[in-house]
Amino acid sequence: MNDQPDLPPPPLSPHRPLSEFYAAPAARQDFVNELFDEAAPDYDWVSGMMSFGRDQIYRREALKRAGLTSGMWLLDVASGTGLMIKAALELGVDPANVIGVDPSQGMLAENRKRNPVTLLEGKGEALPCADSSFDFVCMGYALRHVEDLGRLFGEFKRVLRPGGKVLILEITRPTNPVVLPLMRFYMQQLVPRIGWLRRRNKSTAKLMQYYWATIEECVPPSVIIAALAASGFKNVKRTTSNGVLSEYVAGR
Repeated sequence: MNDQPDLPPPPLSPHRPLSEFYAAPAARQDFVNELFDEAAPDYDWVSGMMSFGRDQIYRREALKRAGLTSGMWLLDVASGTGLMIKAALELGVDPANVIGVDPSQGMLAENRKRNPVTLLEGKGEALPCADSSFDFVCMGYALRHVEDLGRLFGEFKRVLRPGGKVLILEITRPTNPVVLPLMRFYMQQLVPRIGWLRRRNKSTAKLMQYYWATIEECVPPSVIIAALAASGFKNVKRTTSNGVLSEYVAGR
């Protein structure tokens, strides 16, 4: 008979510690929060530059494909400046039925300027929300910034009602040997230089460099799919666009 208590599974990080940006894993969250706080005023511009102006159309279409409808209660995790919320409101979701959560005060401040919804400060791995509160949970391009995919997906499942859905949008490292260096140059060199000329904001350039590093080092899609399934989600599916944009959809 084994009297040893069951140990929690080790954290499933989306990427290795990026020591070129912060000294130790324990410093990662403070670094990320400060980086997004300072770059928040430029984040929407960066999003538009990375997508050649199609970012909001894509978000809206992805939410619709995943099954978001106007009568649902929606939780937007790592809400940032509220681009996913904006897309949901454009689909007719009632602002009173929307909650956004983000650890960055700077990003939340930008979000509050444009979206009449409830916004809370918090992390995806410890959502400040009650059990079975939502019909739909979404996360836009922030999976690479969490500490533990297992805890994150466990929280998604906890706050979803039976039959609820989760949608995760992410940028996946391209496998095409021609596309990879082009994308690296665009995100690490061209966009930061244009951003510097536009606003003289060093944090925006650093954000893009960090953003690319997390893309290049992120675990493969198979690991994300397996982690969703291990957390109890059903019908886990991934679809792609242009070999770079991934949509992960799963049911509670």
